[in-house]
Amino acid sequence: MRTPIIAGNWKLNKTISESVALTTSLKASVADVNNVEIIVAPPFTALAAVNEVIAGSKIRLSAQDVYSEDSGAFTGEVSAPMLKDVGCEYVIIGHSERRQYFGETNESVNQKVKAALAHDLKPILCVGEQLQEREAGQTETIIEDHVTGGIAGLSSTELLSCVIAYEPVWAIGTGKTATPAQAQEVHSFIRGLLTKIYSADVASQLCIQYGGSVKPENASELMAQPDVDGALVGGASLEAESFAQIVKFG
Repeated sequence: MRTPIIAGNWKLNKTISESVALTTSLKASVADVNNVEIIVAPPFTALAAVNEVIAGSKIRLSAQDVYSEDSGAFTGEVSAPMLKDVGCEYVIIGHSERRQYFGETNESVNQKVKAALAHDLKPILCVGEQLQEREAGQTETIIEDHVTGGIAGLSSTELLSCVIAYEPVWAIGTGKTATPAQAQEVHSFIRGLLTKIYSADVASQLCIQYGGSVKPENASELMAQPDVDGALVGGASLEAESFAQIVKFG
């Protein structure tokens, strides 16, 4: 059985004091939740403060990005050892906004995945198609390209330290959500792809999250799909009450 993973990606939101307030409220709201891995991904500036708040709780810490090198003359970047040092267990890699606005490629994503794994950080590898690609019938082609590019060179053991997050770009922040059937179709395709590359046993163990306008109203229906193992939540993770409702999808 795959343990559901619900992660909140705060993106470019929340000061340190706001992050502490949100996490403090969330910690109280999810104290009675079992059998769900709960993750928050604040901005870099708030990681240390949030880590103090969640100490001893069920909530895990994630960063929103990582650089592929451990150190060096890379102004403005943050490395995997730095994220480990501040308490991170996870890191989001290859989010569509990173691809869209900051020039991320399959190659740079793959380098970051390997850098994270080298320091015992669990990558949340994001994949997903844009609206015009879906309308052109290219969804599976794009997903295969993102998945195979992102995991290139990983052993099965390394893969099982990863999470894959399917995020249809057309559903991020738009209020549109892939229907549960659409989400299941792509998640099933990803699991089939991993079966071909690795094995059915490996593929059956990997957690595949859905991301794209996940809200309390649609979380339970999405999570009821056989290959949807969690959610990567954007806007709804910025309020403790709505995120806690998603965490308690059952």
